[in-house]
Amino acid sequence: MNKIWLHSVRLYIKIGLFFYYKKIDVFNAENIPENKPLLLLSNHQNALLDALIIGTQSGRFPYFLTRAAVFKKPLVGKILRSLQMLPVYRIRDGWNTINNNKAIFEACSGILNKNEMVAIFPEGNHNLKRTVRPLSKGFTRIVFDTLDTYPDIDLQLIPVGLNYQHAEQFGDSASLYFGEIIKAKDYAADKRNEAVINLKTKIHSEISKLTIHIPTETYTETIMKLNDLNVSFTNPKAIHDFLENRGTSSEINTYTKPALLKSGLKFLLICNLILPYLVWKFIAQPKVSDVEFIGTFRFAIAITLVPIWLLAVSGIIFAAFGWQIALGYILGSLFLALLAVKT
Repeated sequence: MNKIWLHSVRLYIKIGLFFYYKKIDVFNAENIPENKPLLLLSNHQNALLDALIIGTQSGRFPYFLTRAAVFKKPLVGKILRSLQMLPVYRIRDGWNTINNNKAIFEACSGILNKNEMVAIFPEGNHNLKRTVRPLSKGFTRIVFDTLDTYPDIDLQLIPVGLNYQHAEQFGDSASLYFGEIIKAKDYAADKRNEAVINLKTKIHSEISKLTIHIPTETYTETIMKLNDLNVSFTNPKAIHDFLENRGTSSEINTYTKPALLKSGLKFLLICNLILPYLVWKFIAQPKVSDVEFIGTFRFAIAITLVPIWLLAVSGIIFAAFGWQIALGYILGSLFLALLAVKT
């Protein structure tokens, strides 16, 4: 039953992402082994949408370490756990909660020993800045504790790079890059501190190749330069080559700004989804304090209120004009959504 639930939720979320994003390009998904204990280590920019994209595009059902604050409400916590999300505690959650991580890390080791996949965002927080922040050492504790507990385990690590063109916008484009497999045992050493530093350095370096990584000291001037060129931020390699003087501005996949037609189609879509739009614009959006959560909350509205609204309107049309007109409305609405997002 749990697998049926997971398959159903993943399918529903995947359909939602298809209508929400103009495109999601996935690269090197073949690197993910089917029956190996695997730890995915990704950069973290776009709150829950990062996890949803990885969860629907990786081909497996990952367990996610998720900040404990979202588990506070019992019903929400129960739903999240059913989706294979595990709470991880941070200092901001209170010093007395940090010890709870020991049980969570032990659970991760047990999960990995069953040849399952665990996904972690080792930066420890999310931020839309196009740079890979310093990694916390929590993931290294899971790696080396797992090797200590299960010496024969063939634990594999894969760095992941998530990239967005304009993460806070509706109809955005994204890319997901899976890196090469790294054998955890290659970083095991007698001195734990040395092993931790070496592994953190390696993972940070590999993630930085798979996403846009602009050093902090040159960030402002570099991002202004790239924005002026209207570059495609979903192609990290081309941008890195350009910044390192190995490529030209014509090779960085210049991003085409939306045309007037697309604006018109979005206006028609808003008119068709007027109630969900008003709920988002005047109730939900004003409560979003962090820009990183804009996409997540908008997507939540899209996959909950929008289907209810369309069914309600089609029900009224069915009662007034018959099933043919109601079906035409549903199909027309879906077609309009595709045009507004994909063009």
